[in-house]
Amino acid sequence: MAVWQERAELLFKPEGIEALKKANVLIVGLGGVGSFAAEFIVRAGVGNLTIVDGDTVDITNINRQLPALHSTVNMPKVSVVGDRLMDINPELNLTRIEEFLSPERANEIVTTHFDYVLDCIDSITPKLHLIAAAKAKKVKVISNMGAGGKMLASKVVVKDISKTDVCPLAKVVRKRLRKMGVKSGVKAVFSLEKPDESSLKMTDGTNFKKSFFGTNSWMPGLFGLHSAETVIRYLLENKK
Repeated sequence: MAVWQERAELLFKPEGIEALKKANVLIVGLGGVGSFAAEFIVRAGVGNLTIVDGDTVDITNINRQLPALHSTVNMPKVSVVGDRLMDINPELNLTRIEEFLSPERANEIVTTHFDYVLDCIDSITPKLHLIAAAKAKKVKVISNMGAGGKMLASKVVVKDISKTDVCPLAKVVRKRLRKMGVKSGVKAVFSLEKPDESSLKMTDGTNFKKSFFGTNSWMPGLFGLHSAETVIRYLLENKK
């Protein structure tokens, strides 16, 4: 055990630490949700991680994304997050993929070598293909729904995608997954709080989004926390 894991070993036990060290996790999307999920997962002791994101830090990310600082604006998120993760655990086996996920690449990147896939993408089409690829290869997957327009931390839950409710994004994802033959077996992080419609902003589509909700500093990170907790608890319970 590395000295920095002393407190974790007290809780996870030596066999748990070893299980996490051997685990292999994929995180796609390093925004407000994915950056925090990656942080929690590496601090927990997962030894093998692949991170995927083609975006750079924008100044508007600063209110909610871990890699976003005035000093990191315009830098690739994969680089900023990756360097931070290696500073947390210099022995981490980290693979960085700097690209936006296409349907074809989803099938290439997701392999049976992964123990868990975290979908932290905020665009619907790549989200669907990542989930479908994980399901096709029988890899555990957890998908994050909409954190925008929400304020109440107590309303965030984790359920099967078939049991999601209230969240507009979850409704769309659920329906489209059914058309792709995926009806259940996907963990989803979502909020039972209705989004604040007054915070919705329409765009010209140049940022690949037709609209987006206002977002605060804590909700994306909370989604990432729930994702990380789900993954870590699974690894501890099933990989010893």
